[in-house]
Amino acid sequence: MSENKGDGGSDAAEAAGAKRNGAAKALPTGPQPEPIRFFGTTWVNHDHGYALRRVGVSIGSLAAAVAACFVLRFAYEGLQLADTGAFVNVLVVVMFAICSALAFRKTWEGFTTRPADPEADRSLQGLKTIGFIGSLLAYFVRTFSEAPGEALHRAEHEAAQARHTRRKQAPRSPRKRPKK
Repeated sequence: MSENKGDGGSDAAEAAGAKRNGAAKALPTGPQPEPIRFFGTTWVNHDHGYALRRVGVSIGSLAAAVAACFVLRFAYEGLQLADTGAFVNVLVVVMFAICSALAFRKTWEGFTTRPADPEADRSLQGLKTIGFIGSLLAYFVRTFSEAPGEALHRAEHEAAQARHTRRKQAPRSPRKRPKK
């Protein structure tokens, strides 16, 4: 969650332009929503083409998964042409299937919770790279209900807004000066 951060300084530029034009625009205070890949901050109010973005991400991730399956098919045919044997062929298919299933699960969990151990999550990066089809399919399935990661970002944003509101409403106590 970012505090008092705009979209790459565009809010400050807009406020400066508004002051020049005679209209003062107040900069947003408090926590600002964290952008989600492909959606920016449209997930907050579901505006500025949010529905079209969800459709586009859904179609794009499915198309990428299908294209990846064709690439893997050609790789498998290459193994058959090389006459590596049935054991290697089965091993490659099983490896991609397991890695895709694990990548799907880890990607799906990433939409709802932050990783408890970021180092362990980074160590699985190779596995998720091999099983990239699973990650693409997780993206595809998740876009039917929301922007991938929207529930997590919304919960964090609402918690940050609640903390900000409590801090603003809390009465300030006078500072006690240290004795000399």
